[in-house]
Amino acid sequence: MAYYRTPHDVTTLPAWHALQQHRDAMQDFSMREAFSANPQRFEQFSLSSCGLFLDYSKNLIDHHTRDLLVGLANEVGLQEAIKSLFAGEILNASEGRPALHTALRRPVGDKLSVNGVNIMPDVHKVLNQVTELVGRIHDGLWRGYSEKPITDVVNIGIGGSFLGPELVSEALLPYAQRGVRCHYLANIDGSEFHELSAKLRAETTLFIVSSKSFNTLETLKNAQAARAWYLAQGGSEAELYKHFIAVSSNKAAAVAFGIREENIFPMWDWVGGRYSLWSAIGLPIALAIGTANFKELLSGAHTMDQHFQNAPFEQNMPVLLALLGVWYGNFWGAQAHAILPYDHYLRNITKHLQQLDMESNGKSVRQDGTPVNHDTGPVIWGGVGCNGQHAYHQLLHQGTQLIPADFIVPVVSFNPVADHHQWLYANCLSQSQALMLGKTRAEAETELRDKGMAEAEVQRLAPHKVIPGNRPSNTLVVERISPRRLGALVAMYEHKVFVQSVVWGINAFDQWGVELGKELGKGVYQRLTGGIEEPAEDASTQGLINYFRGRHRG
Repeated sequence: MAYYRTPHDVTTLPAWHALQQHRDAMQDFSMREAFSANPQRFEQFSLSSCGLFLDYSKNLIDHHTRDLLVGLANEVGLQEAIKSLFAGEILNASEGRPALHTALRRPVGDKLSVNGVNIMPDVHKVLNQVTELVGRIHDGLWRGYSEKPITDVVNIGIGGSFLGPELVSEALLPYAQRGVRCHYLANIDGSEFHELSAKLRAETTLFIVSSKSFNTLETLKNAQAARAWYLAQGGSEAELYKHFIAVSSNKAAAVAFGIREENIFPMWDWVGGRYSLWSAIGLPIALAIGTANFKELLSGAHTMDQHFQNAPFEQNMPVLLALLGVWYGNFWGAQAHAILPYDHYLRNITKHLQQLDMESNGKSVRQDGTPVNHDTGPVIWGGVGCNGQHAYHQLLHQGTQLIPADFIVPVVSFNPVADHHQWLYANCLSQSQALMLGKTRAEAETELRDKGMAEAEVQRLAPHKVIPGNRPSNTLVVERISPRRLGALVAMYEHKVFVQSVVWGINAFDQWGVELGKELGKGVYQRLTGGIEEPAEDASTQGLINYFRGRHRG
């Protein structure tokens, strides 16, 4: 299988130097003036595809900016990289793997070879296995040790085995099937397990242990705690198989735990955790919304895959969003990016995109191991609107940092209450408008004078009322959150992250930085519990270990 050819240092390319020169020319660019000068700016910097509408007109760009950014994409070989991604070439060079999460949403009949083997039959075999299990549980045919049907499903997993499924099942709550409640158990904190188990009955609960390796510490400890709780509630080892299933590539470990082989859903090493909700890791999604809706989710993602492959870069949503991120991160000094969903059901999308982006592009070396000499992935943060307006939006408007933002909002609410949704939508638009327009000193003074203030008081207060404006944002609008549109939205962000990794020449599909803390954690645990007496590598860690042990002795 071919390795994808990594690009050379992006900062040496002519397009990069052209963007540096253009950045200097854009120093005094005003979005206010750009909108005044060009009545067609909104139409020229917006597009619609896959059930999503993207307005990117409130950015520090003109037509020349877009042309230069597209030129950069061409110079780094983005089109070739996209073809390599979908062809299954090895893009994860450090682990020698392809990244084929897109194969999980390809239709029946497609062919895709990995090491000379067509993987698509196995992909759809697992999807059929998911369909069968979901049908048995929804129809009350899967029964627990007391012969009662399953009423609650607990997904035990962390990271990508948790964030994506939780996002989707909550975002699509209006599509939830009756009779089965889905829960998530991720953290190793015993309080989380205690609070969840208090709501459940062992005889009607099914646990899904989601771990590719089946040795992720947090997941394994929670699975062991769930088994102990199940046994303490009256369950037996002999009927454990009725209450535990697994999604894992380590079949032997899952069987040793007590899970029957036919109840183990496979994973593949060409699917990274943060890209895995489309696989059997999405089993809790299918249980929550039904397999028909789960397949619609896959179909929506597939439509975005096709758009990403086929649309010209000037009209390609993931590409444009990625290039705008490069523009701000590498040429304007932005170090963060805000995700601001104006929808209660989408409240967890920021957490999922945080892992997707920061775990993928939080890298400081290129694919070939040489250091990068520019910034890579930004800090992803944010939260649901309108709550954020009364918290951190202040920093977006008047802080010293440039923080681009994505606003995400549906046109139609599933739960209309009076004129609430009109106000929600209005708030979303007005926040992006305020970021762009700001308020000048003259406008602030006029506003205060109109309130009848004395001139001395006007001059005292006016500086505090000035809002710089000219701060960029994108607005993503959907008619209404549906499985198909949500699939397209999540896939769009996956491809955005990939495009940026191609520009920067880094590997978006490994995460070695996650491993060090896990390795060191074993030694800290041994010292906490007395298994190792020799001191830790540093005095701070040893001092904190001593503090813990002293308190527990007391």
